[in-house]
Amino acid sequence: MPSIIKQASGIYFMGRKVRSLVYTTDIAIIRNTNADAILAVYPFTPDPAIMQAINIAADKPVFAGVGGGLTSGKRSADMSLFAESLGSIGVVVNAPTSSETIKMIEDVVDIPILLTVVSGEVDFDEKFASGIDVLNVSGGHNTPKIVAEIRKKYPEVPIIATGGHSDETITAVLEAGANAITYTPPTTSSLFARKMQEYREFGF
Repeated sequence: MPSIIKQASGIYFMGRKVRSLVYTTDIAIIRNTNADAILAVYPFTPDPAIMQAINIAADKPVFAGVGGGLTSGKRSADMSLFAESLGSIGVVVNAPTSSETIKMIEDVVDIPILLTVVSGEVDFDEKFASGIDVLNVSGGHNTPKIVAEIRKKYPEVPIIATGGHSDETITAVLEAGANAITYTPPTTSSLFARKMQEYREFGF
């Protein structure tokens, strides 16, 4: 993880201070990262087998994706309860998640609920009233702007945000008011390609 993330103020979850989250479901990366936590969100229907495998493999806290878009309502609530039973310390719902689904999740779990935010056009008051505890901002190049807008209106809300791949972009997000940073690591194949190139250069 980029060392600059250590400058983040962090957010406490179950007594653990989290400054950095690695965004991956790759078991090999999960077992070989120095991130404080794992953000296990993926673009498919939440799957109990995937969730179980990640929680078993991880030696760090896991925030589990439980849908909220195509998967919603009782299914998301059931997945949230399963995630909590496996030891996840938070569940992450997608940007389109309705307040009704959030309330259903809030009724069955005690762990924090994180809402993914992709724009500033969100009724945050309604989302907080429904049970959202933390905002997870992922707005591409607009992320610093979105974070700054949220921080101005909600000085105390915990904010996780994507930081990009350079110290400059991470700094911009932190200065905008994010408390913790998510980082997308290189793929296993790209990391192995580097290693293979080293082997070739040494003549192995």
